This record gives sequence, C-alpha cells and structure tokens, in this order.
Amino acid sequence: MPTPTNPTIEADKSESKKEARLNLRVTPRQDHLIRRAAAALDKSVTEFVLDSISLEAERVLAEQRWFILSESEWTLFHEMLEQPIPTDDLRLRELLTVRREIDLSDL
Repeated sequence: MPTPTNPTIEADKSESKKEARLNLRVTPRQDHLIRRAAAALDKSVTEFVLDSISLEAERVLAEQRWFILSESEWTLFHEMLEQPIPTDDLRLRELLTVRREIDLSDL
C-alpha cells in the first residue's frame, strides 16, 4: 500500500546532506512500537522517525496562532474581524486571499 508523502520531507531528503545528529532514549515499549510501525510502512526506523517528527514539527509551527487578549481587547479584535475588507487596500486583500506555504527557511 503506498504511503502519503510530504513534499517538504521529500525535498529535505534530496536537497541536503545529513550532518546533524539526534540522540534519543526510548523505553522498550516505545522502541517496539516504533520498530513495528516502521516495518509496517516498509521504512527504516531512521526514515520513519525523521518523517514522523518532521511532520509533527511542521504542524506545531503552523499552529502557532495562540495569543492572549483581555476581554476588551478580544471584543475590539472580534469587531475588527467583522468589518468588511476595504476594497482599496490591495495589500490587505492579497494577504487575506493568497495562500502561502509556511516559511521554514530559518530551520
């Protein structure tokens, strides 16, 4: 059965030389679980772990949208969101309508 691929991970495999190391300590249960999952996907443990943690890292970074507001700040923020987008503000319109990839260039 084919497995889904992630273009970012695929690009990482072909574009960069692996020079850094990660050392992990795992429990016997975790080791067994990881090895079984890797085998189920016909991947090496290294490949399985790198694919899995890279996807999770991208998800975490993409979801960094939490911010804390007071009740009055929240009300103001909500009111601003409810306002129509000014048709003459092309930069704002582009920002809100053009889908962009997550910038991971600093990684």
